[in-house]
Amino acid sequence: MNQPKICVIGAGCSGITAVKNLVEKGLKNVVCFEQNDQVGGNWIYSATPSHSSVCETTHIISSKKLSEYVDFPMPDDYPDYPSHAQVLAYFQSYCDHFNLYPYIKFNTRVQKVEYNEDNRWNVFVNDERHEFDYVLIANGHHNTPRHPEFRDDFTGEYLHSHDYKNNRGFEGKKVLVVGAGNSGCDCAVEISRVAKHVAISLRSPQYIVPKFFLGKPTDTFNEGMLFLPKFIADPLRKLSLRVQVGRYTDYGLPEPDFPVIASHPTVNSELLYKIRHGKVHPKQGIDRIEGQQVFFKNGESETYDTIVAATGYKITTPFFDSEFLDYSDSDTVPLWLRMFHPRYQSLIFIGLVQPQGAVWPLSDLQSQLAAKYIAGEFAMPDNLEALAQQDAAFIEKEFIAAKRHTIEVHYHHYKKELLKKIG
Repeated sequence: MNQPKICVIGAGCSGITAVKNLVEKGLKNVVCFEQNDQVGGNWIYSATPSHSSVCETTHIISSKKLSEYVDFPMPDDYPDYPSHAQVLAYFQSYCDHFNLYPYIKFNTRVQKVEYNEDNRWNVFVNDERHEFDYVLIANGHHNTPRHPEFRDDFTGEYLHSHDYKNNRGFEGKKVLVVGAGNSGCDCAVEISRVAKHVAISLRSPQYIVPKFFLGKPTDTFNEGMLFLPKFIADPLRKLSLRVQVGRYTDYGLPEPDFPVIASHPTVNSELLYKIRHGKVHPKQGIDRIEGQQVFFKNGESETYDTIVAATGYKITTPFFDSEFLDYSDSDTVPLWLRMFHPRYQSLIFIGLVQPQGAVWPLSDLQSQLAAKYIAGEFAMPDNLEALAQQDAAFIEKEFIAAKRHTIEVHYHHYKKELLKKIG
């Protein structure tokens, strides 16, 4: 009767493990609000623009071994890199196995969340107010596209990779993909199968990492170097990439001058192949656009029918008043352990990390720690604000300065940190 009331926002990969770990800790007064009609979040494929769904051909870019919840392995018959349909089925099996569905309210969008004078949370859903002791935010960070400045200058067809679902409709067109992150490279590769001409514009150097090395998934190879000191591991990673792909300049791409793990990696085995086969053409960053003519930094120009902007996403929490909390244009996100708000200790973020690996194993550990905290088994430190700033400063030190790195973490380092706190 005296259990705290807990609200979880979102039933994607992070929200469902939050519910599971809370309930497993005996905290059963939990309600999870989900705007879709099923669990899975981004992994629910939709052929039409709607929520921020995966593309038709999406496979995960972290290997099966490093993409499992802590106590729920992926099926043995799954490949090294499962498809989006297999990943969604895995999430659904997780919910069935741990009996999570009774705690989830589908087709329910959270309209507003506010902190009240009783130090509790008002959560407005379907114009009704619900009061909670704790709120766990698990709404993801791939929901609101970050558009480039030139968006309104281009008079051809424009779309953000958020709205790209498949390569149908690009037949016979000249297409420019802007951005060489994972989404950008996937778009360029898939569109090149049907388009007349595909180019990809890079504003800055980017490591393009093949999915396999010596017959094993690349992330498992990287895992084997964790025991090495940084001054040895960093050049060894660069050397292994040089052995696999040669120099990036051989592909017409800029050569990175920073450590491999100082930037979020692009894991793609097809882009370099497509470049050397003349199906994807590298271009420098964009200087300006006039109508359908794109002028690049090196003085080249070309006209295109379509631009696909793979320019990332903003971190959005639309249910909060922007004066209360807004990370959408922040250069830092000061949360302790990437999850605990320094001022409101009953506000916890689950999955607000961009790991060099899969999110949901880390969300699982975050949820274990959150459950211990709410159950009174983990004490919050007194200097929470200082620790949150310290964590944000660590990210600034470790990664190239960019909006895409404001919530970046080293997968294994962060996992170890969480395990230490969990005990």
